[in-house]
Amino acid sequence: MCSKLSRRRSSAPHKSVLRVGVAGGAADSDAGNRPAGRETVRADYNPCVDAEHDEPNWLTADEQHAWRTYMDGNHRLMDVLNRDLQDAHGLSLAEYRILVLLSESPDGRLRMSDLADGVLSSRSRLTHQIRRMEDQGMVSRSACVEDGRGVLAILTDEGRRRHGEAAPTHVASVRRNLIDLLSKSQIKALAQIFAKVEAAIGDR
Repeated sequence: MCSKLSRRRSSAPHKSVLRVGVAGGAADSDAGNRPAGRETVRADYNPCVDAEHDEPNWLTADEQHAWRTYMDGNHRLMDVLNRDLQDAHGLSLAEYRILVLLSESPDGRLRMSDLADGVLSSRSRLTHQIRRMEDQGMVSRSACVEDGRGVLAILTDEGRRRHGEAAPTHVASVRRNLIDLLSKSQIKALAQIFAKVEAAIGDR
């Protein structure tokens, strides 16, 4: 937290710098909609002073590279995983994820609210997905006998069959496009990174 003294600009130059432009950076969200141009720095940047004036904490060149590399790589990875499932089994990655969670539950059934949390989906969106899967005979729905208000998603025999057929394809795709590209230490680091992210924002 900034003290009152830290809010005054010193007459001496402050050692901190703020990158407010990156060479050749087109306007986008992570670059703060900055116009293209060479990188500039503010030698008088004071994080306490600028925080009070809502000065964005721009990404450094290294941070921006890491962020964009993650975003592009994750988008391409999810796209190819989804395409492999669609081409081979007529399943979307979202549908496969639902089948996985239901197959891992002890009795093949989950509350719709718990399932939505598990697949990181809104309840309304999950309802549409479950309805489509229900039309294909992969799941069914029933009222929860415990309270009469909740709704259960139930994995059918057809759903188990479709999951069993698709699982080898999905695992092979995950290995080919991610796991086998990394060393053991990189895989461990990947897990640690996203465990930290999950711990920070998982309950928001």
